[in-house]
Amino acid sequence: PQAASARTDVRDCSVDPPYLPPTATNTTARLAALRGTMRAHGVHAYIVPSTDAHMSEYIAERDSRLGWLTGFTGSAGTGVVTQDKAALWTDSRYWTQAERQLDCNWELQRTTWIESIGLWILEAVPVGGNISLDPFLFSIDTWNSYSQALHGSGRTLLPLETNLVDQVWGDQRPPPASSEIYSLPEAFTGSSWQEKVAGIRQQMEEHIRRPTAVLLSGLEETAWLFNLRGDDIPYNPVFYSYTLLTNTSISLFVDEMRLSVAAQQSLRAGCPGPLCVELQEYGQARAHLSRYAQGNVTIWLGTEYTTYGLYGVIPQ
Repeated sequence: PQAASARTDVRDCSVDPPYLPPTATNTTARLAALRGTMRAHGVHAYIVPSTDAHMSEYIAERDSRLGWLTGFTGSAGTGVVTQDKAALWTDSRYWTQAERQLDCNWELQRTTWIESIGLWILEAVPVGGNISLDPFLFSIDTWNSYSQALHGSGRTLLPLETNLVDQVWGDQRPPPASSEIYSLPEAFTGSSWQEKVAGIRQQMEEHIRRPTAVLLSGLEETAWLFNLRGDDIPYNPVFYSYTLLTNTSISLFVDEMRLSVAAQQSLRAGCPGPLCVELQEYGQARAHLSRYAQGNVTIWLGTEYTTYGLYGVIPQ
């Protein structure tokens, strides 16, 4: 008989049938659907991160692809799915939580090293296989780490702009945020956004590479710069946006309809001129960056927060 002290709040995959606590999610149907989509795209392994397109640790429910696929709701993790295996990597904060939330379709890997993920993939995917990911969910640094881990292995790391989890999630995926984006009074911010822009432009002038533009991808960066706040992510006062700042122009990519009247007035106070904020649709950031990058320009960006997908439209 089972010992009285045996835990019943975590899964036990060693027994038949496996024991799953009420907190675990049955992922069999979701994995089957994802694997079907992978086959249709010629993908042998698919990597799913816990981040969004801005490398946020805490994310909106709409961006919780790993959480939906696995049932695991921790703020840090990576999943990899092949045709016959699935594994989740996370750090020690979440090991017990993962054992409570994962079903027995998933192996739990108690590390977050990309080298470990790479070794697992090399064992699971034969030579000639394609390993795919959404390049708009992985930073430049992380892409480079995966590329290095798989280099020379005979497997291909293939960016796939169609997000396969989103395809399977379908119309059950939560809608985008629609709440108001509002201005903070200068009494709380210390500096006007115009002063902050001037400070960044001065750093551009003084930088050894003399960049012609700065790309801001981190959500807190744009919120800080323009003294704006939102609530697109629970308990995080940010909103989905990008900023491209040059010496003579400012482009803010955001859902303009969500900006409060005061926020719109603040951003347009310097129009026309170098302190005029040009509002563009959030989804146009990539196309705008691509057009700008065709000129004789140098773009300053952070390799930790800028996605490989955005980086890919900039000529090297």
